[in-house]
Amino acid sequence: MDDDYWGSVTPILEAPLSADAVKPAPKGKFGEYVEGLHSISEANRIFGFGGWSYVITRLEQVSEITTDKNQYRCGWMCTVRVNARGAEREGAAVGNGSGKPDNMADVIESAVKEAETDALKRALRSFGNTFGLALYEKDLSKRQVEQPKTTKEKVEGCVSADDVNGLIQECSNLGDTAKKALMDKAISLGLNYDRSAGKFVAGGGNE
Repeated sequence: MDDDYWGSVTPILEAPLSADAVKPAPKGKFGEYVEGLHSISEANRIFGFGGWSYVITRLEQVSEITTDKNQYRCGWMCTVRVNARGAEREGAAVGNGSGKPDNMADVIESAVKEAETDALKRALRSFGNTFGLALYEKDLSKRQVEQPKTTKEKVEGCVSADDVNGLIQECSNLGDTAKKALMDKAISLGLNYDRSAGKFVAGGGNE
């Protein structure tokens, strides 16, 4: 392994998890989580697109039942091995699927996808907080998770039309003060509001 490389990225891996990446527990489940897309995006950002990979080392069905209400249910176990710049980590998870027997293939695919994604996230989490490791700290006062940004901070952080439009979508009920601040920010970025498109654009808009 490249010690110089790991020394350079250690501060990134030890940095607090972004509050925006934390998702509430799905209905019927317990515990906050990070999405698979976040973990993969962070791996690409930190390790580089060609700096990491993973292989499935086990994939097998571990449960199957058809209920008396004609509901097909199955569970699949998946384990993956991640290699990031020579450092290997493993993760395992079970994915569940349910649906009508006529849709058995789709049910199985759903279970396999869930198992693979969760196994990958569990393998990556050991690399640091940004991959969700911070969420395993039961003492909330010690969790390495950033405090959510205020609307003001989000407005100040906008650097493009996509940022401005995204904030408008995220905060649909912006107060008058926030709306004015966002408008001033858009003007400072040289953006115009395109009414036909219903969004801010870089110059040439139809205000």
